[in-house]
Amino acid sequence: MITTVRRFTVCLLAIATCGTTMAQGTVDDYRRAYAVRSNYSWKMANGDVKAHAIDDKHQFWYSVFDGKNVVYKEVDADENTVRLLPGNPEKPRHDRPQGPQRHWMEVPDEKDRTAVSPDGTMKIFHRDHNLWLTRNGQSAPLTTNGDTTYYYSSWGSFSPDGRYYATVRIKPAPKHYVHYVESSPKDRVEPVLHRQEYAKPGDSLNYRVPVIVEVATGRVVEPSTDLFRSQYEVTMPQWDANSRSVTFEFNERGHKVYRLLELSAETGKVRTLIEEREEKYVNYNRIFRHHFADGRRLLWTSERDGRNHIYLYDRQKGKLVRQITRGEYYVRDVQHVDEKAGVVYFSACGMNKEEDPYFVHYYRIGLDGRHLVCLTPEAGNHQAVFTSDMAWLIDTYSTVTTPPVSVLRSGTNGKIRSTLETADISKLQETGWKAPEVFVAKGRDGQTDMWGIIQRPSNFDPSRRYPVIEYIYSGPGDQYVPKSFTPWLWNLADLAELGFIVVQVDGMTTSFRTKAFEEVCYKNLKDAGLPDRIAWIKAAAARYPYMDISRVGIYGCSAGGQNALSAVLFHGDFYKAAYAACGCHDNRMDKIWWNEQWMGWPVDSSYAVCSNVENAWRLERPLMLVVGEMDDNVDPASTMQVVNALEKANKDFELVVVPGARHTMGEAYGEHKRFDFFVRHLLGVTPPKWSDVKR
Repeated sequence: MITTVRRFTVCLLAIATCGTTMAQGTVDDYRRAYAVRSNYSWKMANGDVKAHAIDDKHQFWYSVFDGKNVVYKEVDADENTVRLLPGNPEKPRHDRPQGPQRHWMEVPDEKDRTAVSPDGTMKIFHRDHNLWLTRNGQSAPLTTNGDTTYYYSSWGSFSPDGRYYATVRIKPAPKHYVHYVESSPKDRVEPVLHRQEYAKPGDSLNYRVPVIVEVATGRVVEPSTDLFRSQYEVTMPQWDANSRSVTFEFNERGHKVYRLLELSAETGKVRTLIEEREEKYVNYNRIFRHHFADGRRLLWTSERDGRNHIYLYDRQKGKLVRQITRGEYYVRDVQHVDEKAGVVYFSACGMNKEEDPYFVHYYRIGLDGRHLVCLTPEAGNHQAVFTSDMAWLIDTYSTVTTPPVSVLRSGTNGKIRSTLETADISKLQETGWKAPEVFVAKGRDGQTDMWGIIQRPSNFDPSRRYPVIEYIYSGPGDQYVPKSFTPWLWNLADLAELGFIVVQVDGMTTSFRTKAFEEVCYKNLKDAGLPDRIAWIKAAAARYPYMDISRVGIYGCSAGGQNALSAVLFHGDFYKAAYAACGCHDNRMDKIWWNEQWMGWPVDSSYAVCSNVENAWRLERPLMLVVGEMDDNVDPASTMQVVNALEKANKDFELVVVPGARHTMGEAYGEHKRFDFFVRHLLGVTPPKWSDVKR
């Protein structure tokens, strides 16, 4: 009798478990997942404001979806009026280049431009590796010593007084090419071989030397390269207003030294105005500079104190005057320097300790570092557009859980002049839409807050157990968790409908917190903040027991594809399945600028240590690799080398190649494969037939 009861109890438990499992990953779930895009799109009214300032006026125009149509409105800030416009006021662009465009990885030879003197009487152009001058209808060589190994760029500029021309001489480096086979071209049966210029870590680079040419005589001022010898980049020189000198920026190979340099047109001497020097790397993409009209002052941004801040320099002495912004916040950008008023307008995050440290607000501050004013004080992530004189701004702010509000504000004190639009999401809510939850937990050090979001399915039932899937894109250069209201989170909401809790979090190695927070990435891109992510997910599961962290999957594309595979290679005890699309799986195979910035130069053993190819033998979890055969962002061979290593290590995995596709998460076919992959490996359910799922 006792045995019978026990068997009956076990059967009931099995039925209950089976019922819970079978309620996820069904045909209805797939149909709901594929309906997310159409169900949630165009359901928010008066929220998607796209504002534009009208040149030299206290006026704006903006577009917004009013619930039925996209409409256009004009705002007069002085009069505080808004009027409906009859159509789109955006002027058609006439400056679009004709013909094929240069690929973003292609380094131009700088031989195709013509410079015109300030008075319009002279032109300088490139011919036979030299500069030629046209004056009074007659053309003649201005320089004669250029050749194929060391030629003059025609991308330079005349001095304001027309006496000089500043440019660079270039010692060209051999080009590195990547080759792609387009297997299924639309216009022929046979495949097509494509070749793309693509510099990779360790490749040689063009060597650039700033020069100044005296137009009247052809005398060339060519300086010593002592202060800019080991080059990653030397920028085109820019003239000072007095026509006596030019400035240019030098980025040392390896990115540990960055200099702003001055070259005298009269003496040819080069001197350092500002130098940044770091043990790991100078994040040169964050640097902003502004030269004052008086020629005596210079504004500069730097991460030297651990966060990005604004500094004022004495240009003539090359000495720091003062640090203008200071504190535990991060300057994101400088919008304007009002020299007459002595004010700097900038955006920053992290100043308000009571909110998400990534929220962007706008500020103004005096050049003396005093009288800081927050122009956008409301909690949320702000996006502002200013008039040219900074007198007014249109500010749109929201969070991932609160819909947008757009207001007209004073650029002096931030006071709201009028509310222009308040989003209406009632139709969105009628669809069953649910906002993601913002969740905060400590990272690997037990002290630092990690911020992320949790997306639940629209039919969420807390009595069920849900596997967890993390969408990942990690790495320096940005932060990736959405901060503004978005009705449709394409990377979270659709997948959640299949019966998953889908999460996204910014861990260490990402940007805009502190320099130290980001620099965990240095020579260590395989880290990807994964220890922080694991701690965060565990904390979420401790609060929400329906999150089953014995079944955690991960997916991403590009750097996220690298991250996703790294997760199962190095943290396979936690991550149980990975979908990795177009991953830069070996940083030696990826683009030079991304990888030398974070992994360093020369290429050393750290590249191999971080390589998913070198570590493929570690794989013990289900893996789906996806690649577009025409990926011109990340060399497709990076994925195929992982395939080769996995096959040699006798590892089981899945590979999806998308013919004709470039840099992709997998397109429609790959999306369905991703759905099936996680349903099979995390839910333990056989996915429905594709023919049964209506898309």
